[in-house]
Amino acid sequence: MRRAVCPGSFDPITNGHLDIIARASRLYDEVYVAVMINKSKKGLFEIDERIDLIRQVTADCGNVRVESFHGLLVDFCKQREIPAIVKGLRAVSDFDYELQMAQMNIGLSGVETLFVPTNPTYSFLSSSLVKEVAQWGGDVSHLVPPAVIEALNKRIRRD
Repeated sequence: MRRAVCPGSFDPITNGHLDIIARASRLYDEVYVAVMINKSKKGLFEIDERIDLIRQVTADCGNVRVESFHGLLVDFCKQREIPAIVKGLRAVSDFDYELQMAQMNIGLSGVETLFVPTNPTYSFLSSSLVKEVAQWGGDVSHLVPPAVIEALNKRIRRD
């Protein structure tokens, strides 16, 4: 079985994330979405809320599993026999950092990283930007799935 992982904080998941996950799900038999736990950061959504939202919006894929992780991504991969990490690249600025991570990951464990260029429609998109625009009352309905809009509205009390 061919497996890959799409890691991130997904706070919240955006249409850009979904695009990468859906594309990976067409290339691999099983795709894990690994939701990173960073205890030093307070997210807008709790880990369980993020996992629930991701499960809702990826249900149509059929071969996507969603789990949280804390620690090294390569350890997550080893435990699940995942040989590949799929990362979306929005811009050249993403490449420098992601290349260093990819080289470290292959050196630590032999896990390969595959870079997927982001759909140009989402090249500017980030979870941070979505949260900021939503908190100021801006319309982000074209940037995130409907379930995320509902969750954002409840969280920032605009419904």
